Amino acid sequence: MAEIELSVLDRQVLDQRLGSLQQAAQEVLVWQERRNQQRAKISWRFTTQDARIKLLRLYPSLHH
Repeated sequence: MAEIELSVLDRQVLDQRLGSLQQAAQEVLVWQERRNQQRAKISWRFTTQDARIKLLRLYPSLHH
């Protein structure tokens, strides 16, 4: 889930030019507070069935 949050942060904050490390830190802080207030949730789209198809070689079926 951390990777998903970092992706959201990248798209919503870090994709713009920030003049300094201090400005970047402030923008991230504001973004974090807003996400927490909104109680942002992750909507999973990758289902168990999708995983069984896409990751078959990593997780082979025990049933033949």
